[in-house]
Amino acid sequence: MIEHNISLKPYNTFGIDVKAKSFGRFESIDELRDLVRNRDRETRLFILGGGSNILLTKDLPFFVLKNEISGIEVVAETETDVVLKVGSGVEWHSFVRYTVEKGWGGIENMSLIPGSVGASPMQNIGAYGVEIKDSFVSLEALHIDSLELHTFNKEQCEFGYRESVFKRALKDQYVIVSVSYALLKHPKMNTTYGAIQSEIEVMGVEDITVDTVSQAVMNIRRSKLPDPKELGNAGSFFKNPVVSKSDFEKIATNYPDAPHYPQESGEEKLAAGWMIEKAGWKGKRIGNCGVHEKQALVLVNYGGATGQEIFDLSTMIIEDIRSKFGVTLEREVNIF
Repeated sequence: MIEHNISLKPYNTFGIDVKAKSFGRFESIDELRDLVRNRDRETRLFILGGGSNILLTKDLPFFVLKNEISGIEVVAETETDVVLKVGSGVEWHSFVRYTVEKGWGGIENMSLIPGSVGASPMQNIGAYGVEIKDSFVSLEALHIDSLELHTFNKEQCEFGYRESVFKRALKDQYVIVSVSYALLKHPKMNTTYGAIQSEIEVMGVEDITVDTVSQAVMNIRRSKLPDPKELGNAGSFFKNPVVSKSDFEKIATNYPDAPHYPQESGEEKLAAGWMIEKAGWKGKRIGNCGVHEKQALVLVNYGGATGQEIFDLSTMIIEDIRSKFGVTLEREVNIF
């Protein structure tokens, strides 16, 4: 069923109250095909998953399709690995917990990331030293014009830092309907990034499992990040910038304590949150929105903020960081 002038407030984690011109839901590829086939060709399609990585600044003159494709299926298995095919509408954290409960490793460091499975390869989501591309096998996507189903392998997805071909060359051309991941039956846990190891020590656990790592990550995230159900947000709003070695050395001259992470390319990844906090934005509130008091990367809606207000706040932060550090931050959240 296609509805019209529907509020999207319940469907985005910022809790922005804007309306969609048209709205429909799909639970299968056939339902998706029917909706796409019968759409108004003059109206752009907008695929909505968990609504956790978007900022809506105005009413959408689009046909919004809510992805509700479910299912987790084992499609291949060996003594060491298992390959799972997952419906793109499955909640990401629910999928992570499913694998953790099975004892399969590879994505436990990405526990509690909001959003859907279908968004995970689009963004090449990652956390605590792990990214989707590390366990990704392939995905299936429906071409919007031909309605044909295509399969993309890792190379074809062209993964980058919070990037993929679906955010660039193939943007708005496909709808991801399933994603396949390879997980390890005898996992090697990655506890070296951030505060995972120290959190495990606080937990008092000696026999470290994927569940231990998952619980540690959840503890850390809950201590620093607001629950979107209580305080509207979209998680990390900005990407961590990558700069040349020479540019980093200029920054280090003025800020010798600046965190940095050497990249294989010879460049340096900087901590956007550290720069925002250093510039005095952490905990700052402007009207109905602001920067979270515990995590400077997170912009929040205190209630009643418009998407434009939050966007304007992000612009002020970008301009201030550019003037103080000579670095231009890039928004990780998609703006509409």
